[in-house]
Amino acid sequence: MKKPEWIRSRFSSGLKFSDTKNIIENSGLHTICTSGRCPNKAECWSKGTATFMILGEICTRSCKFCNTLTGKPLPPEIYEPQKIAAAVCAMNLRHVVITSVDRDDLADKGATHWAATIREIKSENPQTTIEVLIPDFDGNTALLQKIIDEKPDVISHNLETVSRLTPLVRSRAKYKTSLNVLHYIAENNVRTKTGIMLGLGETQNEVLELINDALAVGVQILTIGQYLQPSRKNLPVAEYITPEKFAQYREIALQKGFKIVESAPFVRSSYCAEKHVF
Repeated sequence: MKKPEWIRSRFSSGLKFSDTKNIIENSGLHTICTSGRCPNKAECWSKGTATFMILGEICTRSCKFCNTLTGKPLPPEIYEPQKIAAAVCAMNLRHVVITSVDRDDLADKGATHWAATIREIKSENPQTTIEVLIPDFDGNTALLQKIIDEKPDVISHNLETVSRLTPLVRSRAKYKTSLNVLHYIAENNVRTKTGIMLGLGETQNEVLELINDALAVGVQILTIGQYLQPSRKNLPVAEYITPEKFAQYREIALQKGFKIVESAPFVRSSYCAEKHVF
């Protein structure tokens, strides 16, 4: 499907972009900016921000929308929390976003490593606010509590798509499980955030149903962006949603009660995340 004029490539340039790129590459760390082929990489790196991806670059799941490698991951890198904290310091970040691959191969699905990473960032960078974009941990509340206990400023978990399309788009995650995860986070008085993609074949009524579902479980922050096929092996784009339609969804979600809504073609979960700490 031919891309419309509002979907344009963004080119990288500038000294800050180069500095950010060098820090990331020299640290040996992974970012979702690169592995996910994020269209905002140039903009974010030029501002000195990045979303770090912990627990390796190989995921145990194979979601049809995602370009992250799938297979058998290596054991968690024991010094990764310290390396992340050092990179945050080197980049002088006021706000940092951490995400991860799914680690269904681990007994705790990586929750202990998650907690250590948050703890290390806080220890070395007490002035930096933290958002974590977490997997579903198969809905295990004891594992979720490990993250909550470290008190990140925002906890995000993405619904990704509407209920009907979830089995097609996500390889293991379930719509209801993700809602339960978000509900548990919100019940613990943590700023709760979720994100979805449009253009996978969903209807307007299904999007509105998702908006209502997310609000009902206590989600406060919502991001809505255009799905872009990252490679030929991923799902094709079913539709390019117009900027006007994104703006309409934003107004609807705000009127229904969300505190913050980012809704535009290039919006991703961590886009402008520093504005979501309130």
